[in-house]
Amino acid sequence: MLSNRSWTQTLGAIGIATLPFSTPASASDVIEPAPAAVLPPPLPATDPENPAIIIPPLPALSDAAARAEAERLSGLMRANVPSFSQFSPDTRARFITLAQAQIAQAETPIDRAQVIMVVDRNPRVQAVCFILALPKGAWQVIGGTHVSTGQSGRKFYYITPTGVFENTVDRLGYRAEGTKNENGIRGIGAKGMRVWDMGWQWATKGWLDSGERGEIRLEIHATDPDFLERRLGHPASEGCIRIPAKLNVFLDHYGILDAEYEQAASYDIRFRALLPKDRQPTPIAGDLVVVVDSAGEKKTA
Repeated sequence: MLSNRSWTQTLGAIGIATLPFSTPASASDVIEPAPAAVLPPPLPATDPENPAIIIPPLPALSDAAARAEAERLSGLMRANVPSFSQFSPDTRARFITLAQAQIAQAETPIDRAQVIMVVDRNPRVQAVCFILALPKGAWQVIGGTHVSTGQSGRKFYYITPTGVFENTVDRLGYRAEGTKNENGIRGIGAKGMRVWDMGWQWATKGWLDSGERGEIRLEIHATDPDFLERRLGHPASEGCIRIPAKLNVFLDHYGILDAEYEQAASYDIRFRALLPKDRQPTPIAGDLVVVVDSAGEKKTA
């Protein structure tokens, strides 16, 4: 075994500095360790190829500002949508009451001022009404026009289901190509017309009396401008909601149902490609479509 002196000589020979192994004479001779350096917190990890997504918040207007915007939209709709109507006081009240009941049943929160699209599938009504929904204040009718929903008594035609449906970014809508079927009909409208996809929904088979149901892809779209648009106001579709071409363009341009899509367009090229480049989205845009039935026909619910 090497002595302390021998270890010192050996380490010194190989170039390692050493201190004597003797015990310090006093506490003042003890070498205190230097305090640890305080380092700044690490920066968040960044990936230049996959930058963090910042989703802009939805606009949140005061009740007064939202009502003023609703009045502006009402005037624009009157000027651009044929057969536009603000309906009678009784009809306005009925649309609001039915919409509120359907939204309450679905437990869908209204947490900001927004436009909702309300469709009455009653065969004697067949109309859409756009309503300004407020979290606390009284709701306000903007106006609406004729539509067509599912037709009964015809094979493979479904009754449009009631309920609350959301235009969510989980599904990407599309645009009509304007192609004609074997009968020369452009089923979802002229080329470029917008199609809003509400997803797979259960609907009653209109050709059966048993109330049997099946799944349909619920969509909102235009119809053939030459042959079928004149039939709006009567049940005629296979289950989807048919709207006038002018209303289709209006909803598309002002982003009435595109609140979530507008957010997604800030970070997803697919949504930017779908939405019009010259669009003027309203700050009270929403994403809800509410289908009601003022006739209360239980067999088609």
